[in-house]
Amino acid sequence: MERNASSRALLSKIKDLTTSLVKELSEGRSPNICIHNFRNYCTDPNSNCLCSSDLPKGQQVLTLTRQCHACRIDVLLRVLVIVQKLLQENRHGSKRDIYYMHPSVFSEQSVVDRAINDICILLQCSRHNLNVVSVGNGLVMGWLRFLEAGRKFDCINSPTTAYTIPVHVEEVKDIVSVAKYILIVEKESGKSSHLQCSCLKRNQEFHISDLLRLANDKFCNANRCIVITGRGYPDIPTRRFLRLLVEKLCLPVYCLVDCDPYGFDILTTYRFGSMQMAFDAKVLRVPEVQWLGAFPSDFEKYDLPQQCLLPLTAEDKRRTETMLLRCYLQKEVPEWRLELELMLQKGVKFEIEAFSVHTLSFLSEQYIPSKIPKVEVLPGNNFKS
Repeated sequence: MERNASSRALLSKIKDLTTSLVKELSEGRSPNICIHNFRNYCTDPNSNCLCSSDLPKGQQVLTLTRQCHACRIDVLLRVLVIVQKLLQENRHGSKRDIYYMHPSVFSEQSVVDRAINDICILLQCSRHNLNVVSVGNGLVMGWLRFLEAGRKFDCINSPTTAYTIPVHVEEVKDIVSVAKYILIVEKESGKSSHLQCSCLKRNQEFHISDLLRLANDKFCNANRCIVITGRGYPDIPTRRFLRLLVEKLCLPVYCLVDCDPYGFDILTTYRFGSMQMAFDAKVLRVPEVQWLGAFPSDFEKYDLPQQCLLPLTAEDKRRTETMLLRCYLQKEVPEWRLELELMLQKGVKFEIEAFSVHTLSFLSEQYIPSKIPKVEVLPGNNFKS
């Protein structure tokens, strides 16, 4: 099969890298592999750091003279051989596929994940360039139409139907939309709530997801918007697709997540990127993302009963305290930091679904619409409606 220029360039880099390693070994020298370190935040909010820069922050030198490094190099080279074959054959595989090719050697998925990240840094490319794809993808619905590899995605004619976001985002073209904004929601798959039925009027139960709730309420029809979910922590195609839409459509982007440390971490992954893939933050982060809710201050503002609130666990508190140290919360979005501090101070959390205590459609008919015009008051939200 025909390979594109990017694949040919990467195959050339792989050849140069392996040739260099073989040469050093043949000459009796232990090869050194330099892996640059990247970060998208530090934990000293008072420092004059350069975390917003995409430049490397130091490096780690791997050598065969150290046992732990030798094991890491072994895994790296095994994964590199698999990546090379994917590129040569113009095929794609998931991280999970790669793990199962040598499960006894790799021992766990995180070992493969680190090797893939190391390879991206060595070859100066993104993971999708390696033909390594995600197993599951996010969903999109609403006022949007586009093509991907000859397939037509017509969300406009069926704005209550969720379509799977394409894996090969680079092949998305002919994007058409008359939407006013993009809304990111945290969840797609229904999950059992921790709340008791007494939290709801008329003994209503909700095992319905954020996306399904909006679809049932015909939210996109009424508000002329695009809704996206990464189904929890967003995969790479979802983040790339969102970034592409923002670049092409120049729409404001709002993010709705649970009021808990995990929801907040998902929010910051969209806007600032993840530390694990800090080397690729420049093509994955979406600085335009604005936090719509749910805020810790909302449970009093919207009169949520005590039964709708859950106490922060010891792990929740530890995660929150750690997140409060991220430098971008002090430098770029201090108002977000204040809300996170309030969560820790109150010692409680709640899910987006808790707003159903008022009515099942409260989220789509009152909460979100009331937030959209007012979200610009947060200085951290840099798009003015």
